[in-house]
Amino acid sequence: MAEEECDGVEVDFEDEEEPESETEKLKKEKRKLRRKKLLLEEAEKAKNRGVCYLSRIPPHMDPLQLRQILSQYGEIQRIYLEPENADAQVKRKQAGGFRGREFSEGWVEFAKKGVAKRVAKMLNGEQIGGRKRSKFYYDIWNIKYLSKFKWDDLTEERAHKKASREQKLALELSAAKRERDFYLSNVDQARALNSIAERMKKKQKVQQESGVTSDVLVTDFVPKVIRQFPQKKPVLSNAEERKPRLSKDLLAGIFGGAGAAE
Repeated sequence: MAEEECDGVEVDFEDEEEPESETEKLKKEKRKLRRKKLLLEEAEKAKNRGVCYLSRIPPHMDPLQLRQILSQYGEIQRIYLEPENADAQVKRKQAGGFRGREFSEGWVEFAKKGVAKRVAKMLNGEQIGGRKRSKFYYDIWNIKYLSKFKWDDLTEERAHKKASREQKLALELSAAKRERDFYLSNVDQARALNSIAERMKKKQKVQQESGVTSDVLVTDFVPKVIRQFPQKKPVLSNAEERKPRLSKDLLAGIFGGAGAAE
């Protein structure tokens, strides 16, 4: 901040930013071009990659061990294994089984589509093998090549599942909250009715001791539940009863008058 005194008045002048030099502008442009080039190269590489799906992960296998086994068939970019359900993990631990983390399914991204297709075709249904001491020796590969499937599709699917899971959890929490509020309101209502009944009992006891009778009963304050059922008209058993009939007085008047005229 520069200060200059002019006619007895102090005036502040802000330091003006120096304009960028031509070399700095060129450096920024070069960085932008380099970044854009890297993005294009990455997008081009992503088009040539292939993804394989594993419908079953052998027990005790983790992403590092899976990479070590599959790397001998081709270059691997990324691996994602879906953790097993928390309930299944708790049940397994309670039963005395493996206490570590296990996985239910997985995806493996190879650097080339051709390698991914060849690996899926060659390994699917085959024994994992290796050394006989290996814990995966007798397990079977369940692997399939996903045509026209990219790693971005997997991330989008996971995000969608996470959002739907959170939405379902929110609905369950709101339903549980409504049930809790309904239960608490019923409890409060029952307490209020019980307190009214207790007061009336005490009042009646005091009146009985003093010799004063009261027509009000405690049961008058207890709400009564009235159940109403829809009533149906009875069905006649005989068809003749459903036919309209003339009254006997009307018939007697008609036939009696005719006899008198003759």
